[in-house]
Amino acid sequence: MSLEPVRSFSNTTAAAQPATRGSASVMRKFGVTVSASVMALLCGQPLMAAECRQGSAVYTDRDGTYELRFTPLNSEAAAASNQFKVKVLTTSMVLDGYVMPSGDPDRSIGIVMFNCPGGDVTGDDLNACTIWQGMVYGIDAKGEMNNLEPEAGAAADKIVLPGIGPAIRASSIWGEGKASVAPWDVLNFKECAS
Repeated sequence: MSLEPVRSFSNTTAAAQPATRGSASVMRKFGVTVSASVMALLCGQPLMAAECRQGSAVYTDRDGTYELRFTPLNSEAAAASNQFKVKVLTTSMVLDGYVMPSGDPDRSIGIVMFNCPGGDVTGDDLNACTIWQGMVYGIDAKGEMNNLEPEAGAAADKIVLPGIGPAIRASSIWGEGKASVAPWDVLNFKECAS
């Protein structure tokens, strides 16, 4: 087997140098590392979700138009297990979201709201500012779906908000000068906020 010369992509290198047996070994190792990283990115596998807590995880939709950013509740007494903000990246709109545990059977229930009034509010007030409400699921690196972990738990590789796209299209945040692309139900881990 013959080795092709290694060519530099830099304009500052004068000429291509033939690969030696030692550098070919390094290139093969480097190539395997690059290939594994590229494959992980192409397959949608986050590289650091397992090292992040759910309360600090950041997710994005496949079109890169929405970002969901969890923030710590910092309260043992809170009824919610998680809180987050959804930024519509093509606008200045930021939506508020919460995840609450419900029982019998155990489920993680999420709610996304926009411009809700503060203080004492009625059920009608909350209904008027609610954009989406439904189950929230986390998908781990093995592809197994479960309830979303509380903020101190390990971050999910993907989160699923079933029906969020159609709900946004039917809401007050949809239209000219507002949201114009509906997100998919699955959001991918992007990073761990510090």
